[in-house]
Amino acid sequence: MADYNYTVYFEPLEKGGYQVIVPAIPEICTFGDTLEEARSMAKDAIRCVIESALKEGEPIPRNADPKQELVTVSI
Repeated sequence: MADYNYTVYFEPLEKGGYQVIVPAIPEICTFGDTLEEARSMAKDAIRCVIESALKEGEPIPRNADPKQELVTVSI
């Protein structure tokens, strides 16, 4: 058994809950009503992608460590 680490963003949704964003695996589209549920959904989605890659003999996605910064735009 191996451990895999991925950068995950939890974006608050206007109507409540959180959208999950995994920059290294952009095809992941999931969310949760609470942060805890969103975290669980993220782990499950990542696990599915890795298990599928292993089964198909495909490369496992590498973690992306995107740079994040606040940009100010004056208008």
